[in-house]
Amino acid sequence: MTRTMLTGNAAAAWGARLAAVDYVPAFPITPQTEIVETLARWCESGAMPARLVMMDSEHSMLAAAATAAATGVRVFTATSSQGLLYGFEMLYAIAGLRLPLVLVNVSRALAHPITLEPDHNDVLAARDSGFLQFHCETSQEVLDSILIAYRLAEHQKILLPVIVNLDGFYLSFTREPVALPTLEEVREFLPRCAPAYSVLSGKESVALGAAVLDASLYSYFKHQMHNASEAALAIYPKIADEFAERFGRRHGIIDEFMLDDADYVMVMTNSFASMGKAEIKRLRSTGKSVGLVRLRMIRPFPHEAIQRVLAGRKGVAVIDQNISVGKGGILFSEIASALYGLNDRPPVLLSFIGGLGGRRFRPGEFDGMLATMEKPSENGAEMARPHLLFTAQECREVGRFFAIASNEPASESPPVGAGFKPALPVGVNTKGIS
Repeated sequence: MTRTMLTGNAAAAWGARLAAVDYVPAFPITPQTEIVETLARWCESGAMPARLVMMDSEHSMLAAAATAAATGVRVFTATSSQGLLYGFEMLYAIAGLRLPLVLVNVSRALAHPITLEPDHNDVLAARDSGFLQFHCETSQEVLDSILIAYRLAEHQKILLPVIVNLDGFYLSFTREPVALPTLEEVREFLPRCAPAYSVLSGKESVALGAAVLDASLYSYFKHQMHNASEAALAIYPKIADEFAERFGRRHGIIDEFMLDDADYVMVMTNSFASMGKAEIKRLRSTGKSVGLVRLRMIRPFPHEAIQRVLAGRKGVAVIDQNISVGKGGILFSEIASALYGLNDRPPVLLSFIGGLGGRRFRPGEFDGMLATMEKPSENGAEMARPHLLFTAQECREVGRFFAIASNEPASESPPVGAGFKPALPVGVNTKGIS
């Protein structure tokens, strides 16, 4: 095993190479393109004995991935943002045909308005497709997750595809030290297994297709997909234990940080959780009883694990790097459903929208969120709704742009309606927030 500096994208490429994939249908899109370029160089040089084919769109790419996986070969591909949406139709077909391939998504915010920076509306739009989902914080976790994803997807009780997600730019182009196992070490963990079925089955011909079914049969097969996804919650820990024993790195269903004696908990996911952990350490140094939960597996959703780590806390703040327009934070709703009906008194549960379009956290925002959890009664029913992390300075900046566009005097806040308010209400200690 060697250590080297790799970007998140390069780590994804190495994950595919070490998994010994056979076929890579590809289509470039920022910020995913480095993955395809790296794999293409290896395939051309012979360093990676796989076939890489450039397709004419993400839809064609995923259609090719599906048909190849149906023959029993190990398939890998990657996309991002609008590319994921362009191929969306095929996600349901791949999962419905129970094809155990791995798709890396490099998260980028969706248009319109448009930005190249990351948030998670792209990957979370696919949460109901039947794909399992792993969300990564580090480059090392990207590589490891791809290997674990194939092992889980190809399990005879699962046979579902997996999305491995990483943040664009913040992780995709950030170099971090990564431990690279040898191909021989990986082969012991991830052997070449006989496919559950194959169109190319030797002497016999097998037809694989999607039939038009009546409602009873359709319901049966859909529920079988659900059962298989739920089974991953029981099978994954065993695979993770074996991975930890072989490679010395443990990747749980969720990541627990300074939780043992925490009264208050922040819930986050992906690479921004690294910023959150730094803030938790700072708050701990001031005597605050606070910890962090990072969601690693989002499909299937780990209800029992969430209940285990959040039950009995005084307060929980879910920081969503997404927004379901008309509803609020996607993960907040899912956390709330996991906590509903607990016998113990559930914690105060607050929703914050942060990191949209790659927006970084501002000084003092974690202090403000913690203060809101500590004294929720002072903030009233206002905290029942999702709140956007947004500073007074940002309000002034947006107001300045509106003034330029309308040729009017600058306003202290943008003219977007009376409902627009920064996330942290009046009365919260926001010292340090400009």
